[in-house]
Amino acid sequence: MSLPPAPTDAGKAPDHPRRSQFALLRQRRFLPFFLTQFGGACNDNLFKNALLVLLVSGAVAGERVDTLVNLAAGLFILPFFLFSPLAGQLADKYDKARMIRWIKLAEIMIMVLAALAFQMRAWGPLLALLFAMGTHSAFFGPLKYAIIPQHLHAEELVAGNAQVGMGTFVAILLGTIGGTLLAGRPDPAAGIGAAIILVALLGWFASREIPAAPAAAPGLPLDWNPLRQLVALYRGIAPQRTVFFAILGISWFWALGASYLTQMPHFAMSVLGGTPPVIALLLSVFVVGVAAGALLCARLSGPRIEIGLVPLGAIGLSLFGLDLSQAAAMVAAGTQRLGPLALSEHLPMLRVLTDILLLGLSGGLYVVPLYAHVQAHTEPDRRARAIAFNNILNALFMVAASLLGILLLGVAGLGMPGFFLTLALLNTAVAALLFARAPEFLSGMRASMARRTRRR
Repeated sequence: MSLPPAPTDAGKAPDHPRRSQFALLRQRRFLPFFLTQFGGACNDNLFKNALLVLLVSGAVAGERVDTLVNLAAGLFILPFFLFSPLAGQLADKYDKARMIRWIKLAEIMIMVLAALAFQMRAWGPLLALLFAMGTHSAFFGPLKYAIIPQHLHAEELVAGNAQVGMGTFVAILLGTIGGTLLAGRPDPAAGIGAAIILVALLGWFASREIPAAPAAAPGLPLDWNPLRQLVALYRGIAPQRTVFFAILGISWFWALGASYLTQMPHFAMSVLGGTPPVIALLLSVFVVGVAAGALLCARLSGPRIEIGLVPLGAIGLSLFGLDLSQAAAMVAAGTQRLGPLALSEHLPMLRVLTDILLLGLSGGLYVVPLYAHVQAHTEPDRRARAIAFNNILNALFMVAASLLGILLLGVAGLGMPGFFLTLALLNTAVAALLFARAPEFLSGMRASMARRTRRR
């Protein structure tokens, strides 16, 4: 079924003709928030990737590189486990717009210190600041998705989430490429420092224009024990079956996306025989696909939350993942390194690019309705804590995806085609479990198809 518009804090929008999907970007209740979250996602990845590139490019002793790289990855994600429960409580207890501004001020201070540490090549402090940036993101996460229903009408939830999803992936791409390019310059410290401080400042200036978002649960007592709060979050969400399984579906999306994005550089170089620009091409194609899928979801949904698009996206993730594994198996890495233009002249390569694009598009169709469903069907005074629980699961699933990559590629020596095949089969299994336990998604797809057939 297609769920009717659920009430949100902004109430019902006045009747109006069908507007452009980007109409929200012209409104103060959305644009400053969009720019703020875009800058945060960009800076996270700019800082992290610049640091990782410097670590692996000979800036530190060779025997320490693997240790520091793995430590960096762990330090960034650890705060999501430690602080998400508290972050969700604070986001429900206090004005969200004001909290966002405080978090953006903290980001500026972190980035100023990081710029100094880059100049001094102080790797220990940089790792500590990476942990601080992960903490910043852990506290921002519940605010990011809980504030949307306070400022948007019920009919705008899907469009708002689509644009946030599009913006997040584009920001991740820009930060990843920007951090890599800046770290590859002859004197990288000055450029990296200037970029991360500038992005942080722009994010803070944008946050100053976010309208007030009053506390949903001002009398909430704070529980500082993350484990006890995690259990409480699970007990509060698990009885809401479709919300709980929507959260699990979102976490699986992030695990799957992390698996593909993490392995793209290795796939581009070792399987496709590409040059470094090919890595940027593959990442860009995937991100363009996700952005297009998110916008297509908003277009198909209109003012409703079309949970029937979730099975459609899941089917695409499996089918195009299977085809990517077959296309990858057909492509043998040659001795000659190929650039992006040469790569596009080969039909098997075009098949690979098409599969990656459609994987991203399927992911956008899949995840946007899930976020909107969680927002619309969670009580306003518990919404941020539900998002915090989702963020914890996202981090857990991405760590599991990283371990799966290590086991299959490093220990079992499976190879990239086999790895992509495994991801597609796992997605099929997860989707089957999700839709068996929450059949509303499948019935939503059938109802949506029947409704569109009748319109014709």
